Amino acid sequence: MIADLGAAINLSSVMSEPSAQPLVGEQRPLAIEVVRGDMVESRHAVAFAAVDASGRRVAWAGEVEAPVYARSAVKGLQALPLIETGAAERWGLGDAELALACASHNGEQRHVSTVLRWLERMDLSAADLECGSHMPYHEPSAAAVIRSGERPTAAHNNCSGKHAGFLSAARHKGEPTQGYIRADHPVQRRVTRALEEMCGIDLARAPVGIDGCGIPTIGIPLEKLALGMARLADPAKLPDERRAAAERIRRAVAAQPFMVAGSGGFCTEVMEQLGARAFVKTGAEGVFCAALPERGIGIALKAADGASRASEAAIAHLLDRFGALDKADRTALARRLHPSIFNRAGLAVGAIRVQAV
Repeated sequence: MIADLGAAINLSSVMSEPSAQPLVGEQRPLAIEVVRGDMVESRHAVAFAAVDASGRRVAWAGEVEAPVYARSAVKGLQALPLIETGAAERWGLGDAELALACASHNGEQRHVSTVLRWLERMDLSAADLECGSHMPYHEPSAAAVIRSGERPTAAHNNCSGKHAGFLSAARHKGEPTQGYIRADHPVQRRVTRALEEMCGIDLARAPVGIDGCGIPTIGIPLEKLALGMARLADPAKLPDERRAAAERIRRAVAAQPFMVAGSGGFCTEVMEQLGARAFVKTGAEGVFCAALPERGIGIALKAADGASRASEAAIAHLLDRFGALDKADRTALARRLHPSIFNRAGLAVGAIRVQAV
C-alpha cells in the first residue's frame, strides 16, 4: 500500500537509475482525507501515474489505463504546434504569450491586455476568440469589470491565451480563423496529432467530448498522459523540431509563471518557487499533470470525484515525494503541502492530508 510513497519506495534511487529499478505500484488509489476536529469528514480517491520518457512506469496508484479527459492539464502539449508551425516566430511571441498559450488564467489585467495586444498583431480582436466569455476568476479584477459598466469579453476567458495560440497558427498557415475549435479544423488536427505523438497513443477511437472553452477534449489514460509530460520534461529523443518546441515551452512557463494562472493560483505559486525544475498544470474535474526535467519524468493524476482540493493536495505530495522540492521549497510551499481548512472567521479548523485507501 502506498500510504507514504516516500516510505514505500526509495524514490531518490529510482530517479538516479530508473532503468535498474523494478516497477512499483498499487491498485488502490491515494486517498486525500479532509479532517475536521477528531474525525475524517471527507475522503477523495486519486489515481496517478509517474512515467519516464521511455514509457516505463516509475510508480502508480489506482486505475491508470482507463481514459480520462485531461481538460486544461495538457495545454503545454497542445501548444507545441504553435511553435512547430512557425507561428510563434511569425508573430513575435515571447515568454509571456507562450506561457499564456499554456494557461488557465485568472483574467487579471496583465493577462487580458497581453492577449489583446497579441491579437492586434494579427489584425484580430477578442471577437475572433471562440472560447466564450466569463467574469475574471480574480475577484478584484471582476470587481473592476463591474465598476467599468462593461461586460467581460472572450479575452477574459481563462483559456483566451490558448485560443490566441490557435488563431496564430491558423493565421500563419492561411487557414480559416472561423471554426478553429472544430475537430476537423487543421488547427485541432495538428493538436490531436501532437497529443498522439507525445502520449504514444492512437486517438482515432478515443472518447471525445467538448471542453469548457469549446475545443475537443479527448480521453487519454493517465499513464499515457504521464508519458506525454515525461517527453516534455525529457525531449532528448524527440525529433529536433519537437525537442526545440518542448524546451521553448518549458522556458516560457518558467520565466512567466504568473501568466499560467495568476494571483493566488496553485500553478503560478509552485512554478514561481521551483522555476525550471517543474512545469505543473491543472485541469478541470480534478486532473493535474507535471513535468519534472531534472528527474526526467512526467506525472498525471485524477481525483475520481473531480475535486480540485484533492488534485492540488495530491500533486503537491507527489512533487515532494519525487524529489522536486528541497527544504526551502517545503517551507515556501507549506500551505500547499499541508493545506488547512478555514472557517468564515479565518480560523484553521481542519486539514487536508494524503493517506492510503
